[in-house]
Amino acid sequence: MRVGISLLTLAPGQLGGSETYARELTRALASGGTLEYRALAPARARDAADGLPSVTARELPFAHTGARRIPAMRLSAAASRAIRRVLHEIDVLHYPLTVPIPRAPVATVVTLHDLQHRDLPELFSGPRGIFRRYGYDRAAQSAVAVIVPSEFVRARALERLDLEPERVHVVPHGVEHALFSPGEELREPFLLYPARPWPHKNHARLLEAFALLRAELPDLRLVLTGGGLESLGALPEGVESLGEVRAEELASLYRTAACLVFPSLYEGFGLPPLEAMASGCPVAAANAGAIPEVCGDAAVYFDPHDSRAIANGVRETLALADELRVLGITRAGGFTWEESARRHEDVYRAAGA
Repeated sequence: MRVGISLLTLAPGQLGGSETYARELTRALASGGTLEYRALAPARARDAADGLPSVTARELPFAHTGARRIPAMRLSAAASRAIRRVLHEIDVLHYPLTVPIPRAPVATVVTLHDLQHRDLPELFSGPRGIFRRYGYDRAAQSAVAVIVPSEFVRARALERLDLEPERVHVVPHGVEHALFSPGEELREPFLLYPARPWPHKNHARLLEAFALLRAELPDLRLVLTGGGLESLGALPEGVESLGEVRAEELASLYRTAACLVFPSLYEGFGLPPLEAMASGCPVAAANAGAIPEVCGDAAVYFDPHDSRAIANGVRETLALADELRVLGITRAGGFTWEESARRHEDVYRAAGA
C-alpha cells in the first residue's frame, strides 16, 4: 500500500504541538513504517519529511504566513507536476495538519487535533472561526477515517460534527524519550511554561498566580518559552521570556525546573506535560480538555480560571515533587512515537481497504 503524507500546510514555528506531531510521525514512519510512503512538503520545511521519500512545493514569497498562506499553497500544489504525479500513485492520503491540501482522488485520512473553535468560539476572530469550520470540520466530515489524539477529542467530534463512531480513531501522541529523559542536574527554583501566547494558553492568569507565589517565595522565578511572547508586553519581576528555544534547550529546562505549570484552558492532547514527566519534572496542570486523560494520576490539577487555584496547585506540586517525579516517569513511559506510528498504519490499512 502506498500512503501520501501531506505536510504542505506546515508553517515552521507557528503551529505548536501539531507541528511536533507531524514531524515526529514522519520520523517514526521513516524509521519503522511497514508501508510505502511519499511525503509532500513545502519548500521551507522540506526537512519535515525526515527520511521519507518526498517532493516539495514552491512557496510564494508574499504568502509565508497569515490568511494568504493556505490558498497560495493550494495553488502551488495544483501547479506542481511532481505532486500531481504522486497523487496518482498513492492509495491513501493523510493530512496530519488537518487542512486538506492538496485534494486527491483517493481515500483520505484527517488528523483532527481539537475542536476548540466549536467549544470556545469566543477565542477566535470571525474569519478564523469560519476558516476552521470550513477547513477542519469539512475535512473531517469528508474523510474516510479521522485520527484524534485523545478520547476527549473523539467525544467532542462525535457530538459537534456528528461523525460516525467507526470512522474516528484515537491514536495518542508519543514522547521522544531519547531527548526528554531524567538527568543528573539539580532542580532550580523556577517554574516553566512552554507555550505560545494564544488566548487559550492563559498567560494572564498564570502571571496573577505567580505574583501570589512570589509574595511567599521571593526567590521563585517563572520561565516562559515559545514564539510571539513579546505580545505579552512588559513582564513582572521574576518572569523571564526566552522566546523560541531549540528542543535540546527545552529538554534541559525540563530537567532543571522545580515544576512545569500548565494552565491551558483547552487541549486536545497536551505534549508539554508529557515531555516534562518523561524528564522527571513534576507537573501542575489545568483540569481542562484532554490534560487529565493524558497525565492520569501523575500530576496535580487545578481550575485554570482561578489564579489562586493555580497558585495552590503549584504549592502542592512542589510539596509532592519526589512522588510526582516517579509517577510521571512511569506514566510518560507508556507513550512512544513508535507505537503511535504503528497505530497510524492500522488506520491507513483500514482506509485503503
